[in-house]
Amino acid sequence: MKIVGIDLSGPSNTQETSLVYFADYGDHLLFLDNLSGANDRQIFDLVSQLAAEDELVLGLDAPLSYNIGGGDRLADSDLRQTIVKAGLRSGSVMPPTMTRMVYLTLRGIAVARSLESLSADHSVHLVEVHPGAAMALRGAPVEAVRTFKYDFAAREQLLTWLTGQNLENLTALTDYTDHDIAACAAAFAAWKWRRGESYWIEPATPPHHPYDFAC
Repeated sequence: MKIVGIDLSGPSNTQETSLVYFADYGDHLLFLDNLSGANDRQIFDLVSQLAAEDELVLGLDAPLSYNIGGGDRLADSDLRQTIVKAGLRSGSVMPPTMTRMVYLTLRGIAVARSLESLSADHSVHLVEVHPGAAMALRGAPVEAVRTFKYDFAAREQLLTWLTGQNLENLTALTDYTDHDIAACAAAFAAWKWRRGESYWIEPATPPHHPYDFAC
């Protein structure tokens, strides 16, 4: 099985998108490679290649649905309360249709739809994830989670923490950005979800919310 984590950006700044993928060995993940600055076509082509070789689990860090009428989904408000108790800022979870988020939501839904099409011929499983929550709720240094977007030392700290969570070979991830760390945490959350070990989960409620949201 392969585990893929994608830290998605909005459609106009795809250079900030990071994709990482791992081989699942049951009790640990082995980092294989990453793709930085991926556009939708590059994501689809790489995931298609991986899906042709093995069962695939993908964790997408982007809203994959939105609330009818706007504002929070039930999952958003519940996760926000949960992460605030863990020490993260409330703004770490934003409504999918908020001005700063709506373009990311648009791209997330489009990317998920394209990747879901692969499941007709391959074993592909998608889950919406929140990398920061996945780390903080499992005991990662909260201050590092709060600051890794602009603090390289915090990124180093979180990479060490992820290694301690049985994500191996992360030293092969060189010149990494905050997006690469988030993508690794997205893969970690997806792996735990597939194993039935999510710390927090909002099950899918199709058709309006077709994917589990898990950390």
